[in-house]
Amino acid sequence: MTEQFTWLAVVRHGQSTGNVAAERAERDGTEVIDIPERDADVPLSDTGREQARAVGKFLREVDRPDVVVVSPYLRTRQTAELALDGLGVAVKIDERLRDRELGVLDLLTNAGVHARQPEEAARRARLGKYYYRPPGGESWADVLLRLRGLLRELAEDHPGGRVLLFAHEATVLLVRALAEGLDEPELMAIAHRTAVANCSVSSWRRDGDVLVAERFNSTDHLERHDAPATEQEEVHAEPA
Repeated sequence: MTEQFTWLAVVRHGQSTGNVAAERAERDGTEVIDIPERDADVPLSDTGREQARAVGKFLREVDRPDVVVVSPYLRTRQTAELALDGLGVAVKIDERLRDRELGVLDLLTNAGVHARQPEEAARRARLGKYYYRPPGGESWADVLLRLRGLLRELAEDHPGGRVLLFAHEATVLLVRALAEGLDEPELMAIAHRTAVANCSVSSWRRDGDVLVAERFNSTDHLERHDAPATEQEEVHAEPA
């Protein structure tokens, strides 16, 4: 599937106002993250907009992608719009790139999950991050299934193409799992030690019949173009 691409890359969205609020809630030990918008409508922060423009400068340093696919969430669309300004590439919005849905855990910090949903905290600890599905939400395995379908379609529609995705923290890790054929233990080992940075770039290039990693969670372009690097987690209810 993914080996049919010449080049595959995924960019996490820039820092959002939700990332800032989540970091504040975790630091202050509160149970609920104060975000007025629904998750799909959370915008970029000023820092996130700087980061997105730096991604645009990076994209002008590499061969232009053939197709760009973007999560429908506002923070991700804003990142893509700023990064792709003037590049002249086709852009598709696809709901299969949306962030993982958390159901009853939405807007809760890790402390909030233990205080308000203790049975779910225990069930999550027993099942593990990969298979745990909160009521009304998705597991990582659920997200992997929708990403698998999206990448299969892209490979069929753009064989040998250069494909760029704009997505979210968990989807960056799951795209890596699909690109490199990682199983659950391998993926979870990476997830435990990795904080996916805002506007980081991860990419793979075709080498024979396989995709070979070029970079993972790279922020070199942010440093080169004077944009701050940030690593706020998407959802603090999800410990590593």
